[in-house]
Amino acid sequence: MISFNLNKGERFSLSKAAPGLTVVKIGMGWDPNEQPNGPEFDLDVSAFAINSNFKIPSDSYFVFYGQVQMGNSIEDQNEKGLFRPLTADGAIKGAIDDPDGTRSDGEDDEDMIIDLNKVSANIEQIIICATICKFPNDTKKDRRTLDLNFGQVNDCYIRIVDENTGSEILRYSLKDQFTNEDAVEFGRLYRAGDSWEFEAMGRAHTGSLQTLVEMYT
Repeated sequence: MISFNLNKGERFSLSKAAPGLTVVKIGMGWDPNEQPNGPEFDLDVSAFAINSNFKIPSDSYFVFYGQVQMGNSIEDQNEKGLFRPLTADGAIKGAIDDPDGTRSDGEDDEDMIIDLNKVSANIEQIIICATICKFPNDTKKDRRTLDLNFGQVNDCYIRIVDENTGSEILRYSLKDQFTNEDAVEFGRLYRAGDSWEFEAMGRAHTGSLQTLVEMYT
């Protein structure tokens, strides 16, 4: 399968490109421009599954590293015993946190798995986001993280992969030169009739994850 490279604002029909697609992996990667002896650079992937009111219907549909439910299957557990977050409908398995960017080893830094057939009928969009973890939520409680922003991140991308075949369907690389922003709505999966489409958003904010929480809850 040919992978398509999208530009900001472009939309893409997943059903046309991959007929029969049911389970997708959303992979994200980045290269923080870390300074010697500087603060640790921890980026996190999250998702907001929202309804027609542009709000999450319950806390379960805010998918982030802190929303972990025990009882997931063993394949959703990493070597440290951490499980993926999971929505109430069982459709979205969130990313296992990678606080220092070393887990990927050349692959996506973090990923989430979405079973499109399981998404609750009242969910109209799934917003995929990346944020910079800052004080006091960072692991080392380093106040220097307050100055971090996406202008210090290179080669930041999102891609969609057919989980059943391993084939990459599309990729969107962030090209904007953000200088203050620490949260990015990278893209969204949304319903188009009976099918799903993707839009490359690239919309940035300040206020890290909390700003997005206030928008969608």
